[in-house]
Amino acid sequence: MSSCANKGRFIAFEGGEGTGKSTQSALLAKALRDRGLEVDTTREPGGTAGGEAIRELLLHPPGEGWNAEAEALLFAAARADHVARLINPVLDTGRWVVCDRFVDSSRAYQGGAGGLGDDAIVALHAFGSHGMRPDLTILLEVDEARLAERLAARDGGASDAIGGRSAAYHRKVAESFRALADADPDNFAIVDGMGDPAEVHARIMIAIAPMIETVGS
Repeated sequence: MSSCANKGRFIAFEGGEGTGKSTQSALLAKALRDRGLEVDTTREPGGTAGGEAIRELLLHPPGEGWNAEAEALLFAAARADHVARLINPVLDTGRWVVCDRFVDSSRAYQGGAGGLGDDAIVALHAFGSHGMRPDLTILLEVDEARLAERLAARDGGASDAIGGRSAAYHRKVAESFRALADADPDNFAIVDGMGDPAEVHARIMIAIAPMIETVGS
């Protein structure tokens, strides 16, 4: 958690493909700005020039693609650049950061579904990003059948290298996210992602109410 009164807050959205992270990140940022807070939105992989370059390599890999270890290293490299060049500098100015994915995506995708294990991902994060954690991680959960409908509408059958993986893989991702959240209830808020965006946003605002109430304290 952020310890300095003048330091911004860092909120990350997590969840599987099609759970609404990008939509809810934008809605939350607007709601915080409407309350007079200065907010930057960003995403992973991405957020910086280096991060966006790595994003392209990950989602549209050359040749036969990456093995699990190389994929995890690329995500960790993108995150290290993101933390050093964007997230920490923004927080140090007192602004808030709302991020679409952070390290728990690597823990769920590469560590859980990818079979590398949590210790390997956490060790990479400790080295590359000094173990940085969000002040709050919001995990959006959506029923698997509804997710399939959303992805079909979003992607039209043309998913990227990670989104296009098997249903079994994405089921394991969802299970891994829930296990991470259940093991760390103080730092996660699990939010039902079913319903229209306004309904989900209202649930998120309830979840972050304690954080907003402590601003300036």
